[in-house]
Amino acid sequence: MNDIQRAEAMTAPASTDSRPVRAQVSAAEWQVRVDLAACYRLVNHYGMDEMIANHISVRVPGEEGTFLLNPYGLLYDQMTASCFVKVNDAGEVLFDPTGLGCNKAGFVIHSAVHMARHDVDCVIHTHSLAGMAVSAMKVGLMPIAQSSMRFTDIAYHEFEGPALNLDERTRLVEHLGEREVMILRNHGLLVTGTSIAEAFNNLFRLERACQLQVMALSCNTELHMPSPEAVTETNRLFKPTGMRRRGVLEWPALLKRLDRIDPSYRD
Repeated sequence: MNDIQRAEAMTAPASTDSRPVRAQVSAAEWQVRVDLAACYRLVNHYGMDEMIANHISVRVPGEEGTFLLNPYGLLYDQMTASCFVKVNDAGEVLFDPTGLGCNKAGFVIHSAVHMARHDVDCVIHTHSLAGMAVSAMKVGLMPIAQSSMRFTDIAYHEFEGPALNLDERTRLVEHLGEREVMILRNHGLLVTGTSIAEAFNNLFRLERACQLQVMALSCNTELHMPSPEAVTETNRLFKPTGMRRRGVLEWPALLKRLDRIDPSYRD
């Protein structure tokens, strides 16, 4: 780890408990860890990761003010249920099975959302090429197809440099408001969900919308835009409501895909 990475890392003394991680956490936390590892693997599978950068977090069931983050130094396709770092809202590393610590920028961004939005269980932040491209477009995300219309009520947060200052948390949550997704200007994407499954679905759909926009604008032809009424109605129909939370139906099938590819995320 170089000097910059040391400045960005949050660490704690290594655990002296030699038992498997599964034996050291509750059954509810273990299940969340499995789903979180699956989410990291899926982000890698669909090409939305950037080496060891970026983060996916989830609340720890039954432990107020705590959440899990990725260890700072593993690739997304190396994530397992046993590897995640448990931190609290105060920035204390409570449990670090790998000893790698976690990324400070990840803590700043994710703690901001978890502290302000009690309806949110999972937060995902990415630096995908399409997401970064749209984040730099003054026009923002355009409602050029129903994939994009899903996110017409989208938040924007101006770039303030690497998210290492705790005072940026106030502005992050102010700009996000009660929305599900936010574009971090000149930076990337941030999505939330009431579950890991819903957050991944939001990311997948938002990423597709960004890819679509980059492709459409590269064609050097005038775009046909839908009517404002059609955009509004499509957005209403695609918003998650009641028992039909987006992504829940797809999640078991996605896990089956991962199990065929490499089931080690469950370890």
